[in-house]
Amino acid sequence: MKPWGQSVHPLTNVARELRLSVLDMINSAGSGHLGGSFSSLDIMTALYFTDIFNFDRDHFILSAGHLCPTLYAILAKKNKIKNSLLSTYSQIDSILEGHSSSTVPGVEFSSGSLGQGLSFASGLALGDKDHHTVCLTTDGEHDEGQIWEAIMFANKYHQGNLINIVDYNGQQIGGTTNEIMPLEELAAKYIRFGWTVQTINGHDYYALQKALKIAKNSSIYPACIIAKTTMSKGISFMENDYHYHDVKKLSPEVYKLAHNELEK
Repeated sequence: MKPWGQSVHPLTNVARELRLSVLDMINSAGSGHLGGSFSSLDIMTALYFTDIFNFDRDHFILSAGHLCPTLYAILAKKNKIKNSLLSTYSQIDSILEGHSSSTVPGVEFSSGSLGQGLSFASGLALGDKDHHTVCLTTDGEHDEGQIWEAIMFANKYHQGNLINIVDYNGQQIGGTTNEIMPLEELAAKYIRFGWTVQTINGHDYYALQKALKIAKNSSIYPACIIAKTTMSKGISFMENDYHYHDVKKLSPEVYKLAHNELEK
């Protein structure tokens, strides 16, 4: 919830512009993971458009690389890549592949199979103890055993400079997370593995900023932020529907409806 008496958060307009960019990128390409790109968008917006971290020296690892449309849109807005590149997303010979690649300026991790990013982030945190490493994973990625190996590793080496944000939208490509592989009490599991944990609304910028500052101040224990989100956030008829985990080219009617909602 926003603090009493404060107006709409200024990042709201930034996020609206980013969502429109991501919608256009995916629709133009004729394929892309819209659901997770939108559920994670407010998280990444809070990371890149506040002064909590400086990713010229701190590290951001997008473990779920199929959410890269949002990262690409952010990098364009931050002038790390040319805005004109966005129209080439997922096209032959474009550096903006359908999964994040380190060939893109500002991207440190080339993603592939899910669940690998947290291990990479843990290695970065171990090798660069003077800066923070922030990893963005998803609830569905916690089906992967490698995630839990990285969780144990970070605890053993007291990685207080590692932050894992879980985009917890409750959906996967084939249904809900609870249907496919229930996570049960995820926060309690992280605590048992020696992490500090916060559970927040992943679309509330005030909550995100507060949680990020608290996590950054952890000096001994790795920090987990479980961000409860909504798949396809911002387009009402797509929200919480796993069929929009990934989409093909939208019909003109559906595209117009989605675009109009986002413009509001």
